[in-house]
Amino acid sequence: MIPTELPRRAFAIISHPDAGKTTLTEKFLLYGGAIELAGTVTSRKHQRATASDWMELEKQRGISISSTLLQFDYGGFRVNLLDTPGHKDFSEDTYRVLTAVDSVVMVIDAASGVEAQTRKLFEVCRRRGIPIFTFMNKCDRPTRPPLDLLDELEKTLGIGAFPVNWPIGTGPSFRGVYDRMAQQLHLFEKTPYGAYVAPTEVGGLDDPKLLSRLDHSSHADSIDEVRMLDETGGAGGAFNAQAVLEGRLTPVYFGSAINNFGVQLLLDGFLRHSSPPVPRTAKTGPVQPGDPRFSGFVFKIQANMDPRHRDRIAFVRVVSGTFTRDMQAVHVQSGRRVRLGNATKLFGNQRETVDHAVAGDVVGLVGNDLFGIGDTLSEDRTIQFDEIPEFTPEVFAYLHNPQPGNSKKFNLGLEQLLREGVARRFEVVGGAQKVTLLAAIGTLQFEVLTHRLLNEYGAESRIETAPWSVARWWRFRGQQAQTADSIGDSALPEIPQGARLAVDDRGRSVVLFSDQWLLKFFGDRNPSVEVSPIPFDKPAAIALDANA
Repeated sequence: MIPTELPRRAFAIISHPDAGKTTLTEKFLLYGGAIELAGTVTSRKHQRATASDWMELEKQRGISISSTLLQFDYGGFRVNLLDTPGHKDFSEDTYRVLTAVDSVVMVIDAASGVEAQTRKLFEVCRRRGIPIFTFMNKCDRPTRPPLDLLDELEKTLGIGAFPVNWPIGTGPSFRGVYDRMAQQLHLFEKTPYGAYVAPTEVGGLDDPKLLSRLDHSSHADSIDEVRMLDETGGAGGAFNAQAVLEGRLTPVYFGSAINNFGVQLLLDGFLRHSSPPVPRTAKTGPVQPGDPRFSGFVFKIQANMDPRHRDRIAFVRVVSGTFTRDMQAVHVQSGRRVRLGNATKLFGNQRETVDHAVAGDVVGLVGNDLFGIGDTLSEDRTIQFDEIPEFTPEVFAYLHNPQPGNSKKFNLGLEQLLREGVARRFEVVGGAQKVTLLAAIGTLQFEVLTHRLLNEYGAESRIETAPWSVARWWRFRGQQAQTADSIGDSALPEIPQGARLAVDDRGRSVVLFSDQWLLKFFGDRNPSVEVSPIPFDKPAAIALDANA
């Protein structure tokens, strides 16, 4: 018997590093009842690691460097929350996750405002039309004036901002928030290390009991601002739910994730106004969530989440229809029918068998080596999604194996990590040394790869920085792009000193440059050649230029 379906919400949390993304993720789980005790990313010995950071390197560094699926039921919804890497070197992983969600929570440090990584991630969401909810975090520390933060949000990101609530006090005097929608004052009490749900007193703006707790001059200023906003309708005008779904307006919430202040108001408001599952575009046209045919796409692959089982999990976003364990589906890229048997939902690195999933859910499929990132699974082989963006590498390095006798483990680990998308493998045309050339967005990706090679596969490795930082796909004007099979049989462009011809991991021809000046020089010397920061066979609508 199929249970009554809860409405689905699939979302990710994005931010600049250290804005509090992983802490907020943990607090959502706390308020959602998925955990009883929240950890933090600090180093106190008596505190727990966060539930979403499962990789050993994440626990050592106190940063998120992988994406994790966290699913829980709350407030009449089934919530699929995808925790994403905050570090800019792992933007590629974050961008792939954004293809699998329908809404986003954007965390901003209220002391810093909009930062570089925030702008970059926001632009990706804008291109995809993803609704964005904003959380101004760390209000328990000295912050910029709330009106300044809203003004910057609108001017820098070009989106309307509506403050759903308003902070009462700032820094050490921060006591709570005023919910403008419900016209209620919420005053919070701290709990030890923010490990438990914060006790809250709720009342009207004129409640003498609550006002007696607001004795700081900043509290009076906050109350005056609230009254001014309510009287004038300033700071964003009226709330427009449709404008939120269209990505033209972002609801703004203030709070402190570390102290659990304002977290529940954010979670409740997000679920009330965020987007349900939306259609995804296949090559034959849009596929609606209500389409009875099962379909989905792989947006992430992760190996060795459980050190006791050296297995591999493909994360699949269900686009339409109903998934049932042991069902048959077509792996569209190979044309083969496969049994979807070992299905699981995840909580960090913990697993639970999944028997049933619908549009908006994310399912982990364990153990099938056939699946790759971007692949489609469907009951109808004519459905094929092309959701995953492709990226321009910005750093390159040679990966050496210092122990040739350990080549089997080295090659096995490298192949698996490359299939996960930890980095990409390029090959220099005519290169003398048969050493793997890695390509990535940031150098920390190389560090993660070597760390995991050693700790998960027992294979030592050594990184040697390569001299290139600009990659461009190329072709002669009016002709098909060169491939690894055709490049030796045709004329080649004139390659200046310091640049090299190469092929990417799909056999497409690339030129590598040390800097932008050399790229311009190449263009001047080869007027019959056109170059592109994205492959010519990748649709521009979903390809992302990392240098843009």
